Amino acid sequence: MSQNKNTLRIAVDIGGTFTDMACFDEASGKIKFGKALSTHGHLHEGIQNTLDSAGIDLANGYLFLHGSTIAINTLLERNGAKTALLITEGFRDIYEIGRVNRPDAYNLFFSKHQPLVPRSLRYEVTERLRADGSLHKKLDEEGVRALAKELKKQHVEAVAVLLLHSYRNPDHERRVKAILKEELPNAFVTASHELSQEYREFERVSTAVANAYVGPRVSDYLGELQTHLGDKGFKGDFYAVQSTGGLFPVEHARRDCVRMLESGPAAGVIGAQAICAQLGMPDSIAFDMGGTTAKAGVISEGRPLTTGSALIGGYEKALPIQIPMMDIFEVGTGGGSIARVELGKSLRVGPRSAGSMPGPVCYGRGGVEPTVTDANLILGRLDENNFLGGEMPLYLDRAKEAMETKVAKPLGLDATKAADGILRIAVTQMSHAVKAVTTERGLDAGSFTMVVYGGAGPLHASAIAREIGIRKVLIPYAPGYFSAYGMLFSDLRYDYVRSVFRRLDGLSFEEIETIYKEMEDEGRAAVGASQIRPDEIVFERAADMRYFGQEHAVTVDLPQDNFERKDRNSIKKHFDDVHKVRYGTSAPQEPADIVSLRVTVLGRMRNPPRNAVEQGNDKPDAAAFRANKPVYFRSAGDFVSTPVYRRDLLKNGNEITGPALIEEHASTTVVQPGDVVKVDLYGNLQISIGSDRS
Repeated sequence: MSQNKNTLRIAVDIGGTFTDMACFDEASGKIKFGKALSTHGHLHEGIQNTLDSAGIDLANGYLFLHGSTIAINTLLERNGAKTALLITEGFRDIYEIGRVNRPDAYNLFFSKHQPLVPRSLRYEVTERLRADGSLHKKLDEEGVRALAKELKKQHVEAVAVLLLHSYRNPDHERRVKAILKEELPNAFVTASHELSQEYREFERVSTAVANAYVGPRVSDYLGELQTHLGDKGFKGDFYAVQSTGGLFPVEHARRDCVRMLESGPAAGVIGAQAICAQLGMPDSIAFDMGGTTAKAGVISEGRPLTTGSALIGGYEKALPIQIPMMDIFEVGTGGGSIARVELGKSLRVGPRSAGSMPGPVCYGRGGVEPTVTDANLILGRLDENNFLGGEMPLYLDRAKEAMETKVAKPLGLDATKAADGILRIAVTQMSHAVKAVTTERGLDAGSFTMVVYGGAGPLHASAIAREIGIRKVLIPYAPGYFSAYGMLFSDLRYDYVRSVFRRLDGLSFEEIETIYKEMEDEGRAAVGASQIRPDEIVFERAADMRYFGQEHAVTVDLPQDNFERKDRNSIKKHFDDVHKVRYGTSAPQEPADIVSLRVTVLGRMRNPPRNAVEQGNDKPDAAAFRANKPVYFRSAGDFVSTPVYRRDLLKNGNEITGPALIEEHASTTVVQPGDVVKVDLYGNLQISIGSDRS
C-alpha cells in the first residue's frame, strides 16, 4: 500500500440498480456510507454521486476498493468484444463440443451452450506439446504472424490463446501472445495459462475466451475510472475485488478481467464472515438481495465455501469458468424484478428487471411495469415519504395503478392480493438460491444462521427463512451498503494452482514442498509489490484430491504441520472426512490421488473497528418509535396496525415482537407476526423466526 498521510479507505460496489459506498477513516475510526442510482453507460458518475452524498473527498483517500457487475453483465448480455480463438491444430472444435456429462442429469430443458466465438473466428496453430510439457512439434511462428494479419483484416478486438498442455509448459502460449501483441498492438490478448494452470482443456479455453470477450469493455471502464479518480485528486492505490472476495491491483484486474465476475457478491460474503466471527457463529448463510438479483453463499466452520470452477449464466446456456471463486448461487429476483401475467393467466416474477432506469413504477422515472418494490410499497412495507431517509420520494398511486392494470385485473384480483402473490413467488424463487448452496451441497440449511443484507434483503428475510425452515436470521449493520462494507474487510489475495496427478502414497514430500514453495514465492513477490509488510503475508495450502479411478476431485485444506510431519495418513483422513461431508460417503481403505496443489497468498489489511451500540433496556426508547402504520400480512389476512422503529436509535438489549417494521436509511426490516428481534452489542438485528408462514 502507498505510504501517505491520507486516511480514507473507500469502497464502492456497483449493482444493477444502486451503487453503494462505504468509507473507513482510519484516523477517526468512523465509517460513512453513500448510495445512489447506478448510472449505466457512465458508471463513474454514479460512483461520484455516492461520494458526494457522504461528503467524501477522493483527495483524502489512500485506498480505493471496487466491485462491479460490468464483467458478468457483459458475459450474460453477450455484448462483449469481437473475439477470435487460436488453438492447437486438430482441436478447433473442443470449445463448441464441450462435455457430454451434465451437472443436472434429468434437466429436460438442456440446450447446448452457445460459444462466444463463432467457428469462423477459431484458428488452428501448428505446434504440439506432450502431456508432460515436452516438445512434440515446434511452434510455427510465421504461421502465427500470418494468422495475426488475418485477424487484423477481420477487425478482431480480442484474442484468446489455448494451446494443448500449456498448463505444464506455457512457452508456446507466451510466444504466440508476444507475436500477436507485435502484429495487433491494440487487441486485447489472453493466454490460457495466465488464468489457469490446471488441466481440462475445455474449461481452460472457455475461461480464456470469456476473459478476452469481456476484456476490452472491463479494461476500458477501469481505465476511465482510474482517470476519474486521478482528476479528483486521488493518489492512493486502486484495488479491484475478485470473485474470491480478495483484492488485487487494478493493473491485474484490467488483464485478468474474468476474476471480477462475482466481485460484489463475494465482498458481501467476506463481510458476513467478519460479522459472524465477531459473534462466534461459525456456520452461516450469506444472502444478498439487491435491485436486480439475489445471491447466496455459505460460511462453514468460519470459512466461506469456494470452488475452482463454476457455470456462469445458468445451466441451460452457461459456459464454465475455471478460476477460484466463492461458491455463490444467483437467481434473477430482486427489488426491480418485473411481474407480468403470461398466457394461461400465470404470474411470473423476473428475471427481467427494471434496473435503475426506468426503475420500478413507484420511482416515478418512467417505469410502467410493476415490480417487487412496487408490491412492497402497496403492502405498506415501504414508506413513500421515508425511502432512503426521505431523499427519494415514492409514488404509491402510480404503483397501485400499474399493479391493477398489469397484474390484478388480468388475474381477477385486487391490487393487494396481486402484490402479495408477487412477493410469495419472489420468496419461493429466492429460497432456491439458498437451497442450491446448502441442501444441494449436503448441508442442513435449518442449522445455519442466515445473514441477510442488500437493500431489499431485510424486507423478505423472515419469509425466506420460513420457506426453508431456518430459525435464526441476522440483519447486519448497514445492510443496504453491505457489499461495499464487506470490501473493507477484504485482504489482498492471490491464488495459485498446479496440476500434478500423483498418487498420495507415492508422492515425495520434497516434490510437494518444491511446488508449494514456487507458488508461495510467486505470491510473496506479488503481494510485496503492494508494500504489504512481510509479517502481514499469510499462506494457505490446499489440494484437489480424489479416490483412485474417480473423475472429479474435492478441494481439501491442508494444515502446514501435515507437511512438516510428512504425515500422509493425516492428509488422507482429512480428505476422507471432507468427502464424507460433501457426498455422504467415504472410502478410507481406497488409495487417493492428488490432482492439483493450491496456494492462497493473503496480504492482511487492518479491519475496521467493531460497530458497538449503546446499552439499553428490553423495551426500545420512546424516541426509537416513529409511528404506527397499516401493513399487510398474509397470516392476518388483512392490513395490521404495525409499529415502525428507527434502527439508528435502537440499543443493545432492545427486544421487539412482530409485527413491526425497522427502518434505516437504505433498507427496511420486516418483522413478521410471531418473530422476535433482539439487538446485539454490535447493532445487529438477531431475529428468532416464529412458526407462522406469512
